Amino acid sequence: MLGRRQIREKVIENLYSYYQNPIKQDLVEKNLVTEMSKIYNLYIYQLNFLVALKHVAENQIEIGKNKFIKIDSDINPNQKFVRNQILESLENNEERRSFTEKHKELTWDYNDEILIKTFQRIKAGKRYQDYMASQEISFEEDQKFIGKLFLRYIAENNDLHEKFEEFEMSWADDYHISNSMIQKTIGFLKEDVPSHTLVKAIKDEEDEEFAKKLLRQSLNNWEDAEKKLEERLVNWELERISLMDKIILVAAITEMDYFPQTPSKVIINEYIDISKVYASEKSNIFINGILDKYSKDNNRA
Repeated sequence: MLGRRQIREKVIENLYSYYQNPIKQDLVEKNLVTEMSKIYNLYIYQLNFLVALKHVAENQIEIGKNKFIKIDSDINPNQKFVRNQILESLENNEERRSFTEKHKELTWDYNDEILIKTFQRIKAGKRYQDYMASQEISFEEDQKFIGKLFLRYIAENNDLHEKFEEFEMSWADDYHISNSMIQKTIGFLKEDVPSHTLVKAIKDEEDEEFAKKLLRQSLNNWEDAEKKLEERLVNWELERISLMDKIILVAAITEMDYFPQTPSKVIINEYIDISKVYASEKSNIFINGILDKYSKDNNRA
């Protein structure tokens, strides 16, 4: 699910989008909530990809059985992958099935080129071959194998990423969040315990309200935050600060001003880390200096 770090990132992204192309504030807020909720769609789409790999394997077993001239592996196919307990649990998960039923666009054609290509790469890999050759049959082995398979062939699959971005442009910034959700889902599954629910994208109303309030207050108090920023510049002019650096600083100052329950050290560290992802190479040093000074000037604990 979205942690506070990821929520702050989504706020930064939407503030940047707003200052590139200003629209009504209520629409900016609506877009923020929509983008956060769409991460769940990406999460389901990736889960469906894992389930689809299982179906591709099953189809290949059936093709082997129907060959006119069969070899032993066609007659007695190794079904360890298609009977993997994690894949079976995901396939039968009620929430995944129900959500996919309502969002048919998140299903996979079992003849999809990327799906087939990915399965072929998996089969050619040593990890898959060792797994299939192993005589061990255990939930723990199945869980460990699927966890590593996901990281290697889905989370790091550039062809898949391109397909996702064609489907939904905002997903380009959301892979790390969805990947984390998938890993948690695989890790949470228990042996002989049916899986009915999944990880939520937004934990609760409190997290959603935090996101909307941070966005709203950053927009409403932009000029005031800019003045506070300008007062702490040394041998530098406000106009020379990049838009992204300014947005990060304004959001951080806003959070210090309007979210007193969050320690300033936490806020500063969060926005320094965000700057390492979204801003220039040396921005984190500049942002750290400004925020540290602002915190001390205001005796902000």
